[in-house]
Amino acid sequence: MTAQNSGFGTPAAPVAPVAPERVLPQAALADLAAVPATSRWVRSGALRLHVLDYGGDGVPLLVLPGITMPAVGMDFAVRELVGPYRPVVLDQRGRGLSDTGASYTLEDYAEDAEAVVAGLGLDRPVLVGHSLGARVAAAAAVRGKTPLGGTVLVDPPLSGPGRDPYPTTAAAFLGQLAEAQRGTDADEVARAWPRWPRPEQELRARWLASCGTEAVAATHRGFEAEDFFRWWPEVPAPAVFVRGADSPVVTAAGAAEAAAANPGAVYAEVPDAGHMVFWDNPPAALGALRDALRDLTR
Repeated sequence: MTAQNSGFGTPAAPVAPVAPERVLPQAALADLAAVPATSRWVRSGALRLHVLDYGGDGVPLLVLPGITMPAVGMDFAVRELVGPYRPVVLDQRGRGLSDTGASYTLEDYAEDAEAVVAGLGLDRPVLVGHSLGARVAAAAAVRGKTPLGGTVLVDPPLSGPGRDPYPTTAAAFLGQLAEAQRGTDADEVARAWPRWPRPEQELRARWLASCGTEAVAATHRGFEAEDFFRWWPEVPAPAVFVRGADSPVVTAAGAAEAAAANPGAVYAEVPDAGHMVFWDNPPAALGALRDALRDLTR
């Protein structure tokens, strides 16, 4: 990944030796100064993975973001949990400051999550995943390679073989990524994500180009090729399934199917929210997450 020069002084040193199309401007790196977390690094096989560790003595949460969301994009939500909890947010492989992967299957992502738990010595963490991250949390929970305190799955893509396609096309994701790679701004981001708070639109404009093209494309292919329901029925309790009430990714019918497949889980909806639950309705989404975590950790 190349860190772009801000226009004065000497060019910034490379942040990490990853794919050349992944670019991070110095303005993006400066965002980390405002994040109340420590950058830490762990290895997953040959990959170096970056996490933001919010510290403290609370219940550890391993937070797994979505397909085009670096760890810093979750800051506005997870910082509100510090105290009772210790959020640790992963830059998924091929995103943020983590290395580019050779492949992007759910098993790959689950191995990364397990490596973070082991590398940081997290004691029975709760896995909290949004979108892609929710699918990863389900796979990691079923694999059972590390003891967990539970899982919270927020609007996991239910697409897969024989199912309706994921509602956002690969072309749409890659178009947004191309905009970021040539240089974008919050106004352009707002055309795709009009409901987001302005600071989060600005953050996305700076950070989206940290996501690799193949990471996004391969993961999107996985949304169609890998079946969420291979994993979900076997996710052990305690587990909470949260959806946006207006989500096109987890429709009411999809939520009913999920409830029938795993009746031991707790189900919740966030009103006035689509798939981007935390960004569409931050107060209600954070409230639902707090309720979910209380259900898991009381």
